[in-house]
Amino acid sequence: MKGPLFYSKILLFGEYGIIKDSKGLSIPYNFYNGALKIEKDLSDVAQKSNDNLKRFAEYLEKLQENNPDLVQFDFNALKKDISKGMYFDSSIPQGYGVGSSGALVAAIYDKYADNKITVLENLTRDKLLKLKMIFGEMESFFHGKSSGLDPLNSYLSIPILINSKENIEPAGIPSQTENGTGAVFLLDSGTTGETAPMVNIFMENMKQEPFRKMLKDQFVRHTDACVDDFLKGDVKSLFKNVKKLSHTVLDNFKPMIPIQFHKLWKKGIETNDYYLKLCGSGGGGYILGFTEDIGKARKALKDYNLEVVYNF
Repeated sequence: MKGPLFYSKILLFGEYGIIKDSKGLSIPYNFYNGALKIEKDLSDVAQKSNDNLKRFAEYLEKLQENNPDLVQFDFNALKKDISKGMYFDSSIPQGYGVGSSGALVAAIYDKYADNKITVLENLTRDKLLKLKMIFGEMESFFHGKSSGLDPLNSYLSIPILINSKENIEPAGIPSQTENGTGAVFLLDSGTTGETAPMVNIFMENMKQEPFRKMLKDQFVRHTDACVDDFLKGDVKSLFKNVKKLSHTVLDNFKPMIPIQFHKLWKKGIETNDYYLKLCGSGGGGYILGFTEDIGKARKALKDYNLEVVYNF
């Protein structure tokens, strides 16, 4: 057996801010994907995934018990497949902020949920919110607390605009410019990041009034402006706002930026060759970059591996 492919995602804008109702924009990233597979002889990695699925199935049983109206699963089929050697075969790097657990959640829902909401239906706001809620509860097994956005993106494989917690919609994003020199890219930090500790730091900071004020007056404002600019295709204004956002993150989210990137981050703002921002919760994994000239950015970041994800 080999199930359908579920893709990784990139949250272009909205990390942390969406916890406090900023806008957000999430796009599927087809370079990485994963699928459920069954094999008799499992490698060590596949065996680890299979053990993880056993625990996940137990968690989902409790979830269904506690909240039967939210979602129901075919546990007979799920457990049978796990005992046969099912695992999640994935090229999505874990702890990199590109949605490895989201793709797994989407795959399990797709195969084992009863009366599931499908991609082919007319996706009303209510259906999207219901899916997001189901996925949030399912993905909490991996992160402690989840917005449900990663699995939603992976499941639907369309860009999603987050207007607020209660208002999400499929988004049409401007088509890419084939030979554009402007780009959004991923920069490999070379280390993995853990989501839960980063979210804990953020929640602790939220107890301080100055941090809350900064989040509202700067972080959320710049994030919202970036989302609007990106959707409108206003590249000039976008780069102005991404620069402000990059600065705000460097000044106020230092623990989320791996220490060896503090200087590089600052250099980008000073030279305007590129601007860096968090990709997901930070702490490692990928860093997201924006540049008006990918040639310049590659030169300035020659010691690092860059993956272009979108061209302007």
